[in-house]
Amino acid sequence: MQIRPRLEAVIEDMLDGHIMLDEALEEFEKLYIQKAYTRNKKRITHTATALGIHRNTISKRVNSYRAQERKSSRSSANHHNPRKNH
Repeated sequence: MQIRPRLEAVIEDMLDGHIMLDEALEEFEKLYIQKAYTRNKKRITHTATALGIHRNTISKRVNSYRAQERKSSRSSANHHNPRKNH
C-alpha cells in the first residue's frame, strides 16, 4: 500500500483548512492510538506491543482521551440544554 500519496492529500486538505502542526500531530496520534486500541480489543498491553510503546503511555493517553470526550459531551449537553432560571 502506498501511504505517502494518501498522506499528502490529507496534508493538503489540512493546510487548506489552516490546521496548525501541533493540532495535526495531536489528532493523528489520538486517532492512531484509538484505532490500534480498538483493533486490539481494547487491551492495553497488546496495543502497546503493536505500537512499540510502553503500556503506561497507552493507558495514560486512552484515559486522557476518555476524559476529553466526557468533558466535551458535558459541555455540549449544557450548551444544548441551558438551565432555566426560575
